[in-house]
Amino acid sequence: MVGAGVIGSSTALELARAGFNVVVVDRLGGPGQGSTSASSAVVRFNYSTFAGVAAAWEAKHCWETWDEYLGAVDRAGMARFHRTGMVFLDVDVAPKERVMPLFDRAGIPYEVWGPATLATRLAGIDTGRYWPPKRLDDEAFWAEPTEQLGALWTPDAGFVDDPLLAAVNLANAARQAGAQFLFKRQVTAVRRSGGRVAGVELADGERIDAPIVVNVAGPWSSALNRLAGVGDDFTITVRPMRQEVHFVAAPAGYSEGNRLGPVIADLDLGTYLRGAPGNGLYVGGTEPACDLMQWLDDPDEANPHPTGAVFEAQVTRAARRLTDLGVPTAPRGTAGVYDVADDWTPIYDRTALDGFYVAIGTSGNQFKNAPVAGRFLAAIITAVENGHDHDTRPVRYRGEHTGLTVDLAAFSRRRPVNADSSGTVMG
Repeated sequence: MVGAGVIGSSTALELARAGFNVVVVDRLGGPGQGSTSASSAVVRFNYSTFAGVAAAWEAKHCWETWDEYLGAVDRAGMARFHRTGMVFLDVDVAPKERVMPLFDRAGIPYEVWGPATLATRLAGIDTGRYWPPKRLDDEAFWAEPTEQLGALWTPDAGFVDDPLLAAVNLANAARQAGAQFLFKRQVTAVRRSGGRVAGVELADGERIDAPIVVNVAGPWSSALNRLAGVGDDFTITVRPMRQEVHFVAAPAGYSEGNRLGPVIADLDLGTYLRGAPGNGLYVGGTEPACDLMQWLDDPDEANPHPTGAVFEAQVTRAARRLTDLGVPTAPRGTAGVYDVADDWTPIYDRTALDGFYVAIGTSGNQFKNAPVAGRFLAAIITAVENGHDHDTRPVRYRGEHTGLTVDLAAFSRRRPVNADSSGTVMG
């Protein structure tokens, strides 16, 4: 396997549990140190496909019983799921009328709030409709709203407080199951033999023989696919994108005592917000059309520090929504690189090269699904390596907690582009 982020470490754990001899190679110094470490780690269920909704609902149960999922309490500490609920503000690009039938089918509790209920339930919120999102230098950004917004409330949503630690937990559990991890090692070639993958070569000259290679390399996944010579039959492409998430003090009334405020998805203004222990607030963006997307040719060229311009834009938008939120003069937060699929839906699949599998396009909206993503890959790999034709008869996964069945064709490399996608990190 190549990649030890939260998805890679989960996949390593599930493959080791399934009886595979697992070796994980990662160019960085430890589990989760790439895009995982920059994740906001929100656990939500709003997706544009039933497969996405069902996966997130199943994964939530894994986060709630994290020690049981891992099989032990990690001496390194344990990532923790905080159930805060999520407020998804009404927006035309991701209408609640599209997702509510999916919630009903999955059995996910929710409430529909009108503007008055929203204002009552969330102190200090401006319920104005500002769509579409605008740049701060656009005079229209400061215009008063003429309409009011409601929201869709999901009480079981929340966030994981330490995404890097979650990856460490998974990697340590994988080690306990027999997986081996090689850090600070870079793959420079993918070897073939007789039309099948045969292993990888590393920058230090070492060769690792392997009849199965799994690409879970995050922002570097496209480069690894090129080394393997795969991708010609993909209908979905992935690209690296630089993103920033900012940290500010939460406004008065957002949290009460030990109760953290809810996650807020605000595509109307182009932001999302989630609380943090210690009265903090993380603010991220939802790729509004008015902003310049920072696509990269080489993930290694990304500026690792938050910038003043993006900080001001995102936090000012958040302050338009939460009226008591202050906008500090200096940016504080993190920057990372996402691995983004065309329709913001990941690819969990085999490839045209026998033995070469991918779990790519996951960044930004799949952290929450990490526990089941590993199980998806283990199910696909086990089936294909035992002769199953996943391309014509896609594997179906049944969640052990929810009993929901996920047709893994939804994550195929050959699927049609998801026309119902919001075109943002929300999927």
